Amino acid sequence: MKYLAVLVLILALVAGGCSGMSTTQQRVLSGGAIGAGSGALIGWAAGSPAAGAAIGAGAGAVGGLIYDQYQKSRGRP
Repeated sequence: MKYLAVLVLILALVAGGCSGMSTTQQRVLSGGAIGAGSGALIGWAAGSPAAGAAIGAGAGAVGGLIYDQYQKSRGRP
């Protein structure tokens, strides 16, 4: 029960925390979060989930920024 309450609180903070962000900030943050999760899984399989998460977060944030610049070059917000 305690785990569920913590999970709901985290989800509420994440959902509310992104409301005032620009699209660039949202894309970079989303890329970083997806990269961190993927990197942690790959790192866990390789033996170092923390290093995988850190590397994945950096790569994902850069990927999110590149995607944002691509979308802006096509005239999309």
